[in-house]
Amino acid sequence: MSQTSLSAPLPESLPGPENAARLRDALLAAAFTADGLLDLLGAPAYSALARGETVPALRATRGDGPLRTLVRLFLLQESVPAARAAEVLPVAECLAGGWLVADGDHVRATVDVRPYGGDDGQDWFIVSDLGRSVGGAGGAGTREEGVVLGVGGASTTLASITVRTPAASALDLGTGSGIQTLHAAQHAVRVTATDLNPRALAFTRLTLALSGAAPAELLEGSLFEPVEGATYDLIVSNPPFVISPGARLTYRDGGMGGDDLCRTLVSGAGERLNEGGYAQFLANWQHVEGEDWKDRLRSWVPAGCDAWIVQREVQDITQYAELWLRDGGDHRSEPAEYAARYEAWLDEFEARGTTGVGFGWITLRKRAAGATGEPSVTVEEWPHPVEQPLGPVIRAHFERQDYLRTHDDAALLADRFVLAEEIVQEQIGVPGDEDPEYVVLRQHRGMRRATKVDTVGAGFAGVSDGSLSAGQILDAIAQLMEEDPVLLRDRTPEAIRLLVEQGFLVPVG
Repeated sequence: MSQTSLSAPLPESLPGPENAARLRDALLAAAFTADGLLDLLGAPAYSALARGETVPALRATRGDGPLRTLVRLFLLQESVPAARAAEVLPVAECLAGGWLVADGDHVRATVDVRPYGGDDGQDWFIVSDLGRSVGGAGGAGTREEGVVLGVGGASTTLASITVRTPAASALDLGTGSGIQTLHAAQHAVRVTATDLNPRALAFTRLTLALSGAAPAELLEGSLFEPVEGATYDLIVSNPPFVISPGARLTYRDGGMGGDDLCRTLVSGAGERLNEGGYAQFLANWQHVEGEDWKDRLRSWVPAGCDAWIVQREVQDITQYAELWLRDGGDHRSEPAEYAARYEAWLDEFEARGTTGVGFGWITLRKRAAGATGEPSVTVEEWPHPVEQPLGPVIRAHFERQDYLRTHDDAALLADRFVLAEEIVQEQIGVPGDEDPEYVVLRQHRGMRRATKVDTVGAGFAGVSDGSLSAGQILDAIAQLMEEDPVLLRDRTPEAIRLLVEQGFLVPVG
């Protein structure tokens, strides 16, 4: 039997969740889990499969065995003999429920079922359309408007940066196959998932059922329309952020001009957050000729919210157009058709004065009513490697902003600090010199920042163990360096603030 075509039409109907419990038991019994796949395939083939490349997994699943059968059936979209499938699955129930269809004396899957490890080691399953992997060399490779994608790099990134604290309510806006809803269901009492595409809501229902999670409230509609008037402790969204010349594919093209969809989403989130609540998005934004991209994004931040915006990558307009032309399978079309679509992208960018497109994360936190001080809005470029998950790091960032906003220089000098975990000191200079040219403090966790400090800063950080106040430490340094302690106390708080803001120093308590 041949492998299912990646360009096959989308099925009109999807399985129901009624048989999900029996199917889940069968999958777990065969070790069809993230750990089980890693053991079977090996790290290289497992990583290739996550990128949408199937050849290494095909080689690794030659031969018989329950797990090999499930991989070929649900991940590689091959037909398998019905008798062999019956050794692993309740085939009659799967056929009746629509998870499988007959193909002569073989059966084949109607949906992609992908094992996915939960935050605390749970065995989850993400259900999506067949053959619609994200990240392969050819992109998603589809022109089906309503296609629903499975696990991709963007969705796992958003899950990893999300602040995970107990919440009464959470909203997953543009749920897709339900990955963010599944995560939110672990720490939120009530979860609402929305999507413009009704197929996505059906897939989210399947993902929750097959993963053994509680059902969510599923609402059809665009952006905040389905939840008008409601507020939440957490809002997450991996929206259709692609800046394109037309709304061709629901999962990626928002149908608004330029980056208006992301701007609308971010600017509208503030009034829908409860006090202390977080809204976290992946987004694309335009770099416009003659305009500072940081100012552009600051203008999106709604009143009453702190914000941390991180640009992870910038592509020029040709790179960006080529990326999404491959994603839609346009690189496989006739040369004239491909050229026309490429021209349309460049025309769109030229009309808007767009010179590049930024990719990154946006986090908002709703301030308490009557909070004093100016909102904290940090916009930065950080293309360097980070250590995921960053949810705790993002939460700590906002807690540090609160601390700095409520502590003037006198309060700062009266407080005590400890050096954060896994900070190393590097001395930079010419070999043989007695004194270094400068000293660098470097994080090995979280954002993995590095910052240059002077002799005083290095000494201060080195002895910050929480036993002495900042002022007492500076007095001791002044005595060692034979400096005026008053002048040292006067000029050092700014450097201490920077070390606190970037997470090198942690206030005691």
